[in-house]
Amino acid sequence: MTTRAGDIAADAGQRRRAAGAGAAAVILGAGLGELIAAWWAPAARPTAVVGAALIDLAPPWAKDLAIALFGTADKIALLVGIALVLAAIGGADGLLQRARPPWGAVALLAVGLVGVAAALTRADADALSAVPSAVAGILSAAALAVLVPARRGGPRGDGLSRRRFLLLTVSAAVVGAVAAVASTTSRVASSAVAAIRDALVLPRASTRATVPASASLDIEGIAPVITPNDAFYRIDTALVVPELAPADWRLRIHGLVDHPYELTWDDLMALPLEESVTTLACVSNPVGGDLIGNAVWLGYPVRELLARAAPQPDADMVLSRSVDGFTAGTPLEALTDARNAILAVGMNGEPLPLAHGFPARLVVPGLYGYVSATKWVVELEVTRFDRARAYWTDRGWSERGPIKLQSRIDVPRSGAVAAGRVVIAGVAWQQHVGVARVEVSIDDGAWLDAELATAISDDTWVQWSAAADLAPGEHTIRCRAVSADGEVQTGEAAPVVPDGATGWHAVRVTAR
Repeated sequence: MTTRAGDIAADAGQRRRAAGAGAAAVILGAGLGELIAAWWAPAARPTAVVGAALIDLAPPWAKDLAIALFGTADKIALLVGIALVLAAIGGADGLLQRARPPWGAVALLAVGLVGVAAALTRADADALSAVPSAVAGILSAAALAVLVPARRGGPRGDGLSRRRFLLLTVSAAVVGAVAAVASTTSRVASSAVAAIRDALVLPRASTRATVPASASLDIEGIAPVITPNDAFYRIDTALVVPELAPADWRLRIHGLVDHPYELTWDDLMALPLEESVTTLACVSNPVGGDLIGNAVWLGYPVRELLARAAPQPDADMVLSRSVDGFTAGTPLEALTDARNAILAVGMNGEPLPLAHGFPARLVVPGLYGYVSATKWVVELEVTRFDRARAYWTDRGWSERGPIKLQSRIDVPRSGAVAAGRVVIAGVAWQQHVGVARVEVSIDDGAWLDAELATAISDDTWVQWSAAADLAPGEHTIRCRAVSADGEVQTGEAAPVVPDGATGWHAVRVTAR
């Protein structure tokens, strides 16, 4: 009986060792694969290509849930989740390797092949794209075969001594983790495109944008009228920010046009660039959310680029394509009317940040970003809505995505406030239409007019403020906007899918 109990305990210990060995093997292979990618194929990081494939395959509700839970940190959350899942797969394959060698190692090799397939099917894949995931799979499988050899002589005879096993397992995990950290450091330090961007001096704008001092209210806690680049929201499908040098950039304009052509960076820099101020908003922004920002953009009117190509009469949509394969379908009329729809190269007085589309992106007032704001744009295909589908419209979102009338309370935040006179302030927007009035209601009482700051233009948000006396106790403050064409913001609550959230933003405060 004692011998049997000892065998059971020994077997349980060996199983734990096998699972740990599998996790360590995955860490080793994935870390070295990431490091190889950082040196030779930055866009083909194993975790990134697998993550990108998961993003493409995920149902819309999963993407919405990720943004709702993690906001602009959704990509970090996905990468952490992938790492945890890979470690769990490694543990399971370690157990499989112990029970039925060499199938655990074969299974890890298969995981590497999944990464290879994901890398080779990306729009920006090249000859080196398969290498990092292939190396990761081979190294993981080889490490597992060494750490968990075939069983010999029962539960007490699994090959490596305990000391040697621990040394090799810990060493594999440490080497993999160090390699993963080094890959991140290497990418940051060695980005040639980032260096080019930092040294780039953009041409002076032929038309300058002005932001009147009266556009900004001097109220602590309200969103600044111009959003700094490092605070501007980022929602896109790119787990690895594409790096495209201006010298390699081309914009191909083709499709239902009489004169297709390509535009180079030098061609673009020779055009009279214009400054304009436009507020961009994500369709996933909930009522009262912060997936919205306002910037001074530098670029060239898209209507002029399309006019040169001469769209044919039956065209009604432009399918823009990013270098990483993302697509957005924009109504042709939104790119050819009088609005400041531009091919942007600058943001708030500097070249576009890499994460916001360097070297060029689209900025289109009045439309949610998923149908207009393509970053790292390399192609404009003039087509029709009944002939082409874009990335998000293929996943259940509406085709055209006009911005909805919205307002938000920034001050006060939900929580405790001092009883008495309270300042209420925030922002309101309906790009390409404009906001005429904002109203505030306390505890479902009458709507009171707020004071508006000076609007920069109809294409930007506007700050507003009001003051109200709050007696001690619980209070609910709501706001609503009225657009320049007389539309009153609806109080009917609707989710972000399929074309943007609606409802009145409310904050609940306790006056003391």
